[in-house]
Amino acid sequence: MSTLRLLAAVLPQARQRYAVLLGAQDSFEVAYASSPAEIQTHLARPDARTDVLIVDQALGGVFELVRGLRQAYPRLLIILVDQEADISIPGHADDVSTDPFTNDDLIRRIRRLVQERQTETLRADALPSIRTVAKQLRQASGLMGKADAAVKAILELGYDFVAFYRVEATSETLILSATAGPEAITSIAPDQQKRTTLPGWVAENGLSRIAAPTDDPNYSLVARGRLGAGVCVPVGSPERYGVLVAGRDRPGSITQENVMLLELVSAQLAAALARETGV
Repeated sequence: MSTLRLLAAVLPQARQRYAVLLGAQDSFEVAYASSPAEIQTHLARPDARTDVLIVDQALGGVFELVRGLRQAYPRLLIILVDQEADISIPGHADDVSTDPFTNDDLIRRIRRLVQERQTETLRADALPSIRTVAKQLRQASGLMGKADAAVKAILELGYDFVAFYRVEATSETLILSATAGPEAITSIAPDQQKRTTLPGWVAENGLSRIAAPTDDPNYSLVARGRLGAGVCVPVGSPERYGVLVAGRDRPGSITQENVMLLELVSAQLAAALARETGV
């Protein structure tokens, strides 16, 4: 199994116990946080990718925290540890461990969730819409042609606006390469995105993010209310080719399942671009 990057959010007095359990796993790379603010700071760092977040209920206020994280980081696996609960009710978390240190319960839940996510992705890759995108990308010519085919294919998945921003290795900005949607929106799409914007954050961090108008960082069309909801998905890993931006008019209309499908389209685009560039 490849290395899993974990963030364990626990009180300082409980850290040693978690360190013993999680540190015994060779495939785990673990960072720690001791407050909701530290969780947010760590997740926002572009150099600190997180695959699984473990949140101990003893931190306090975790249910509201997890609800917000689920919206902002739709593909982040979240496990809530609640040793005082009589039954496991995940809510906005992916799973709950009520007895994390007995029989490696927490370890088993982490591995099961990761395996389920991998299986979920493989099954989704067989969807007719993904096969259609792959065919369209094969038929398109050149880097610009493939980017244009990808954004048009995504628009057909029920979005009101789609754009692809390519990464420029020698620049601190991302450059708009393709758009799809009504001219009233595409004509005002920004030509560049700085690293301080949401597309810039996604390009650096390699994680998908959903955005509402009040979020920061953000994409300008969402922040200005021209789109009710937006999502940014990285294209390529570890070599980053760019970022796909998709938006809908209706607020709150982008779900975790939507993001998963966009990530599959992104993977198809990355593979097509890699064949073009030989990278």
